[in-house]
Amino acid sequence: MSTHELRRNQWVPHPIDRVFSFFATPENLEDLTPSFLRFRITRAPRKMEPGARIDYKLRIHGLPVRWRTIIEEWDPPHQFVDVQAKGPYKLWHHTHRFSSQNGGTAIEDIVHYQLPFGWLGAAAHRLVVSRDVDEIFEYRQKRIRELFPDLRTTQS
Repeated sequence: MSTHELRRNQWVPHPIDRVFSFFATPENLEDLTPSFLRFRITRAPRKMEPGARIDYKLRIHGLPVRWRTIIEEWDPPHQFVDVQAKGPYKLWHHTHRFSSQNGGTAIEDIVHYQLPFGWLGAAAHRLVVSRDVDEIFEYRQKRIRELFPDLRTTQS
C-alpha cells in the first residue's frame, strides 16, 4: 500500500497570529474548498484542541461523502495536525505549519494519504485522485492569496 505525500508552501504578508487564527476556525475551511465539492461542515468544536472533532459532507465526482477529522496535535500559532477518523481515504494525515518569515507568515501543508482498495485504489490514484488533490490544494493557495493580499502592491 503506497503512502502518497503532497506538500505546499506559501507566504502571505500578514502576521502569524492572524493567519493561524483564520486556519484555526473550522468554518473557514468552506471558503478554502472548491465549490464543485459542495463541502459543508456539519459539526465543529467550540474549542480547537487535541481530540476536537470536525464532521463534513461533500461530494466527490457527484458521490456523497461524509468525512470526520480529529485534531491530533494543537500548537498555536505554529502547527496543528488533523487526521481522518472517517472518510474516503485509508489514511489522511494533514500537518499545517506556520512560521513568521520576512514580515509575514510562511504556511506549509504536508499531507500523507493512502487510498483503500489495493490495486484498484492505486489505479484510481494514478487516473484521478492525484489530480483531484492537486487541484484542491491549488484552489486553496489561490484563495489564500485572495484572503491575505499584499496590500503594499494593491495600493496606489
